[in-house]
Amino acid sequence: MTSRNEHAGAARLEARTAEAVALLEEIRAGLAGVTLPLALPGAEQACREVAAAAAQLDDYILPRYRSLDAPLLAVVGGSTGAGKSTLVNGLVGHPVTRAGAIRPTTRQPILLHHPDEAAWFEGQRVLPGFSRIRGALAGGAVVAGGGTSRTDPDSATSLVLLADAAVPAGVALLDAPDVDSISDHNRLLAGQLLAAADLWVFVTTANRYADAVPWTLLLDAAGRDITVAVVLDGVPPGAEAEVSQDLRALLDREGLGGSPLFIIPETALDPQGMLPAGAVTELGEWLGRLAADAAGRSAVARRTLNGTVRMLATRIETLGQAAREQERAAARLEADAVAAYEDAAGRILDATRDGALLRGEVLARWQDFVGTGEFFRALEQNVGRFRDRLGAFFRGEPAPAVKVEAAIETGLQAVILDEAANAAEDTDQRWRSDPAGRQLLGTDDLSGTSAGFAGRAAAEIRAWQEGLMELIRTEGQGRRTQARWLSFGINGLGAALMIVVFSMTAGLTGLEIGVAGGTAVVGQRLLEAVFGEDAVRRMAEKARTDLAGRCHRLLQEEQQKFLERLPEENPAAAETLAAQSRALARLADTA
Repeated sequence: MTSRNEHAGAARLEARTAEAVALLEEIRAGLAGVTLPLALPGAEQACREVAAAAAQLDDYILPRYRSLDAPLLAVVGGSTGAGKSTLVNGLVGHPVTRAGAIRPTTRQPILLHHPDEAAWFEGQRVLPGFSRIRGALAGGAVVAGGGTSRTDPDSATSLVLLADAAVPAGVALLDAPDVDSISDHNRLLAGQLLAAADLWVFVTTANRYADAVPWTLLLDAAGRDITVAVVLDGVPPGAEAEVSQDLRALLDREGLGGSPLFIIPETALDPQGMLPAGAVTELGEWLGRLAADAAGRSAVARRTLNGTVRMLATRIETLGQAAREQERAAARLEADAVAAYEDAAGRILDATRDGALLRGEVLARWQDFVGTGEFFRALEQNVGRFRDRLGAFFRGEPAPAVKVEAAIETGLQAVILDEAANAAEDTDQRWRSDPAGRQLLGTDDLSGTSAGFAGRAAAEIRAWQEGLMELIRTEGQGRRTQARWLSFGINGLGAALMIVVFSMTAGLTGLEIGVAGGTAVVGQRLLEAVFGEDAVRRMAEKARTDLAGRCHRLLQEEQQKFLERLPEENPAAAETLAAQSRALARLADTA
């Protein structure tokens, strides 16, 4: 019965582990797509968090979940000159790592393991970004042998594997570079190796145990709930109690009060650079007991794993907040551009309805077309009687209506170009007042209209005018009406309709006199004589709607020069990261 229960329990554990690995792999794949391209406060740090989260998943969390029974990886780390390499040599009883006065000494990390456990480390189970080099002892030094490498085997991203029977089975030792090394690369490498540790052997000295840099990493270890063994090296005779008491108080204050503390007194090294026999016996026995206790090793691995997953949950939550800030910033920049061009479109339409376009060249060409002031008076005095005479008037030789169309095209194009330039300048100013917008614009000047915009505007105006002509043709399909509009000429009626459209100051509730006196009345009465009042109102409404649509499309296309610089939208990114953070927190709590 017991064996059956044990089997069922093992099956449940295996299923939970498989689910955890699937979740972690999903999160790892998602991190590859997390981008924070906008220059927001904290974005650079968030990008570093993305890289750190991915590295911790690759180097530690996923390998440990996939191999819960693998040997513990104990990383030996600490400050410059703390004696890490000397300590490692003392633990195995002979020189295996280089120690010396020239800094930094540990350039290429060495991983020592029991010979029977080589298979756990020769593959890419842990630290998959590191190539492997098999090492051997020769003449008291490690000599690199063959290896499998995806990178240059002489590079600092390679890991020397050294099998040594002095290392207890169940625990492997990794000698890391100085956490405060003068080499930037070595500092980053030390941090990466410590993040991959199941437990950390922190080595410090009597005069450097309060340094800020190592304590930053110690606090990170406390956040991960990692097991930390603290080694206080080089303690002067008689100072053991005072120094160790002060260090213990610091550890208690920072949540590391349960960490075992080992004291190594100040002593001379032998010609091989080795500590006296017995100097590290206490630490070696502690590691030996841990290595021999399968349940204890499992508890250490689980504790560190759960703490690391919990920290990852916090990291992912922070990334979700950063992604949300990116979305808000992009939306703000987009709204600024859209608002500027919407305002420009509104100003263009205002200019087409308040009579502003019925001045200057347009007014002159229209008056040339319809004739003298006497024509206006006659038309106003007796529209009904004059209706029959209009045909004869237009069958004469008035100034070509096409000149009216050309003048309208020129005037309308000038308004559109001016307002598009204003919108571009407004958007450019708004974006440059925002760090994210400033980054997107760079040194490019988008404060004017785009090349070719004037031609596109002119083409749209001509297309609108052609649409008016087609509207008149469609409206004049009846026989009697057709005779009338044929007598006036389609260009003349089109010019009149444009004049009416540009004098509409009260929506579609009436057609009123524009700024040019009776100009709009002439066009209105002329069109009513041919099509009737309702038809004129309907055609003017369609023409204005068409013009508004064309202006909006023109400006929407023009604003794309700003919007196309915005990063690609991923509205689900922040929500996905938030959900993943919650899932990780549950995983850490239930593991």
